[in-house]
Amino acid sequence: MSLNFDPQTLRAFVAVARHGNVSRAAERLHLSQPAVSLQLKGLAANTGLTLFTRTPQGLTLTRDGAALLPQAEKALAALADFAQAALGLHSTVRGTLRIGTILDPEFTRLGAFLKELVEAAPQIDTELRQGMSGNVLAQIVRGDLDVGFYLDRPEKSEANQGFAQDGRAQAAIDFEVMELTRFTYRVIAPAGWGQQVQGRDWKALAALPWLATPPASVHHRLLSRVFGAASLTGLEPRRVALVDQEASMLDLVKSGVGLSLARDSIAIRESQAHGLVVADRVSLDCVLSFICLKARVAEPVVASAWGALAQAWR
Repeated sequence: MSLNFDPQTLRAFVAVARHGNVSRAAERLHLSQPAVSLQLKGLAANTGLTLFTRTPQGLTLTRDGAALLPQAEKALAALADFAQAALGLHSTVRGTLRIGTILDPEFTRLGAFLKELVEAAPQIDTELRQGMSGNVLAQIVRGDLDVGFYLDRPEKSEANQGFAQDGRAQAAIDFEVMELTRFTYRVIAPAGWGQQVQGRDWKALAALPWLATPPASVHHRLLSRVFGAASLTGLEPRRVALVDQEASMLDLVKSGVGLSLARDSIAIRESQAHGLVVADRVSLDCVLSFICLKARVAEPVVASAWGALAQAWR
């Protein structure tokens, strides 16, 4: 025996059962009384059961009708859940999020960020691309990355430097910036260099050998500002090697090659563990930021990343 039920017929059955009256049920369903009566008659014929008995007060469920009422309510609830799920899929954020990452994942809280993103928007696929913060900025400008971590606050002039081929006007490049944490860079020197480093200002330190970094590195940007200041015009550090990895910089400092910048937490750790000397008169403040193009911040995938990172850093 195969039974097929129209949802509207089940709604009429449930409404009459609840109200005990066809007229009130019809009013609630915005149908005519004959239409509701016809649906009840069709349901009784389809099931082969007597579902209601007439009383002076209206209609009362029979034992069979009372047994079917919870099942009818469950069926209608399931249909409502199905419709809600279908509507929810229209608002589900889907797509690929390309993230520029820098430094070590502990410092950027990358794991916590991705955990929040997966929980909030499980349909988003992520691509992680590790690099220096200047390269992350350049790829965001070109559209190769959607969001990324950046050391310092991005300036329009820095964003445009070297990207004239993109055909973008300088004023058109504007960034949405979430400042995550402030920290300090210290100058570190090999063990035994205390007399050469302690008590020395930038002018004196410039005469010592330095490890250079590419223009995309925050070390390069920060030191360029220091030695580009009016008081140090024409003074350039004596660069002895070009290095693009933080781990390599530390190894070369430990080996006695020259000076470098290091985050304060790393400078303290290496001083205690390996006797590296930390300059006591100079330091450079910096900020870890999360950035995207301001024009893209409202895009669903980018907005999901923004919210997830805010949660990870709360």
